[in-house]
Amino acid sequence: MIPATQTLEIKPVLRQQQRVFDAAGAIIGDLLQQYSLNTKMANDASDQGGMTTLTKRNRRSEAPAERWSNAEEKEEKTDGTDEEQDTDSKSLRLTLMEEILLLGLKDKEGYTSFWNDSISSGLRGCILVELALRGRIQLEPQSSRKRKLLDRKVLVKSSAPTGDVLLDEALKHIKNTEPPEDAASWIELLTGETWNPLKLHFQMRNVRERLAKSLVEKGVLSTEKQNFLLFDMTTHPLTDSSEKQRLVQRLQDGLLERWTNDWRRMSRRMLALILLAHAADVLESALSSLSDERYDTASSRSRSLLEADPDLESAKVTTPAEEMIWTVLAAFNRS
Repeated sequence: MIPATQTLEIKPVLRQQQRVFDAAGAIIGDLLQQYSLNTKMANDASDQGGMTTLTKRNRRSEAPAERWSNAEEKEEKTDGTDEEQDTDSKSLRLTLMEEILLLGLKDKEGYTSFWNDSISSGLRGCILVELALRGRIQLEPQSSRKRKLLDRKVLVKSSAPTGDVLLDEALKHIKNTEPPEDAASWIELLTGETWNPLKLHFQMRNVRERLAKSLVEKGVLSTEKQNFLLFDMTTHPLTDSSEKQRLVQRLQDGLLERWTNDWRRMSRRMLALILLAHAADVLESALSSLSDERYDTASSRSRSLLEADPDLESAKVTTPAEEMIWTVLAAFNRS
């Protein structure tokens, strides 16, 4: 993982060198990815229907309602407004996972960089934040023994289906797990980064491919087959360039024209997009089209968020979703 304190100020020459290395490693990455997909086809078929079989526990911790009662009501009323402020009327409604994947995909090639080893865990962090934004999960209440964000467990607030396959799959895992896990553990478990064989079934498989197929259905990406030696590689080149351009422009505007020095005045989705884009190592590419002066300004402002202490910032939150956003950042800072 890239720590939050790492500088984003990459000079143009270094950025050009990175593109060269990306091109060299892409073929190797596609071969490895395709081999992995082929060996997991049997599991994938069962995954689409429910992904994994979980043992239901007799007891489950219920999310307390009293702390956030007023804030939750406010959040439900303002969530749609936040989205409208951050998107124009022509934009599709994309999930955070779809937005991060779209930022990481190469436009013409249709795959992510082989050198990006952060996007998988970044997408799992997106899932937790998206569930919180939709009012499905929250952290357990703060106590004298559990004051830090990463000491508190993730609880289900509502088990109502979201209508998104990936979100509902993750929600099912969280709901049926006893004792509950903290946010950092869930990111690792959903990514498959665990040494405990009894918890390997929590891994969400083929997340990038499933998100890409969703973007294909929305008309943003296309599906192509590329043959390389003995392998047929599935790629998803960009079809609707305007959608990605709007996404990149919105992210840049959040750090430039619409920037505010107080994150509490930002929409929750914009705050989450900036922090998660960094966690998934796609923020720099989203800013690369800026002039050097504007790039430096945007990088400096993003660092002011990334270098903030999540535990201190969480004391300023007004909704469970904001608390989850800072918790996910704390998880990536610790890794």
